[in-house]
Amino acid sequence: MKFIIQRDQLIASVQDVMKAISSRTAIPILTGMKIDAKSHGITLTGSDSDISIESFIPAEENGVVNVEQIEEGSIVLQARYFPDIVKKLPEKTVEIEVDSNLKVTIRSGKAEFNLNGQDAEEYPQLPKLQTDDSFALPTDLLKSLIKQTVFAVSTMETRPILTGVNIRLEDNTLKFTATDSHRLASREIPVKDAIGDLPGIVVPGKSLSELSKILDDTEENVEISVTNNQILFRTKHLNFLSRLLDGNYPETSRLIPDQSKTVLYVKTKELINTIDRASLLAKEERNNVVKLSTIGDNLLEITSNSPEVGRVAEEISVQSIEGEELKISFSSKYMLDALKAIDNDEVKVEFTGAMRPFIIRPANEDPILQLILPVRTY
Repeated sequence: MKFIIQRDQLIASVQDVMKAISSRTAIPILTGMKIDAKSHGITLTGSDSDISIESFIPAEENGVVNVEQIEEGSIVLQARYFPDIVKKLPEKTVEIEVDSNLKVTIRSGKAEFNLNGQDAEEYPQLPKLQTDDSFALPTDLLKSLIKQTVFAVSTMETRPILTGVNIRLEDNTLKFTATDSHRLASREIPVKDAIGDLPGIVVPGKSLSELSKILDDTEENVEISVTNNQILFRTKHLNFLSRLLDGNYPETSRLIPDQSKTVLYVKTKELINTIDRASLLAKEERNNVVKLSTIGDNLLEITSNSPEVGRVAEEISVQSIEGEELKISFSSKYMLDALKAIDNDEVKVEFTGAMRPFIIRPANEDPILQLILPVRTY
């Protein structure tokens, strides 16, 4: 195997694939990165048995040559050393050559590295997803769906199903939902040309976070395919495969109150900044609790009180308050996460009492919903 490749292209692909490689894997060869050279381009693969990433570098694209002098073959390289070597090579091109004893030579300018490779035949075959159930989304839309929900997954392994995001596709509507049982985040969007429904799968939150980091902010489509225990996200040069979580996701719709007693409309940025300041004195507490009270015409008071540290209070004027007076306490961290996930200048917050879950949505009724359980402070 032999080829000469543009170093910047190689670095970008290596960094993507590294997100799937773990040093703590039960299968030793998975600590390495597989390189396949074919006449039409180079494919890099990394996997930790939870997620697998394939990144393809075409030999030529749009008249630009990325890889040349390709002699076909494949090898597995030690992922601990290869990325750092590539990053620090002196020239814009890199030559990689493998001999019959799996010895790998990496040359760039006057620098030459010799590494021991491993036989690519021993690398596990990635499952090939053959499925008719696929649909496509613009990349930037998929990234915003992930960003607006994935933060609410549970980090506790006690209920593994809650460490994932529930994805359903029904009647051409795609819905992402995440909850850790103290808060819930969901968003739905219309999907054109979806083939069939997807009755509800759960993708590990960690997989979606990594996917979101790798995807470029483009309007190009990502094709999403699902089989019984895997989901594949495919772009022009990237295959991202993740296992699905087993189990039944809880029915979350009944958590959402259908009426409210107090409704606020408030500027998102102002509320974020006020709660952020109030939380400065709430750091000692496990939940960083702050308290919100209505105190008259379109005025709220946000306070936090930590007996050992001190107290903070700040008034904030809101666009409007409808309904009953209210005093409620909640985790400032949960509230800030929820507000930051809503891309809108103004939010609508609906309360149904001091001990009932409350809902935050964009004021423009975009179908993003954040739900938070209050904290009992008395």
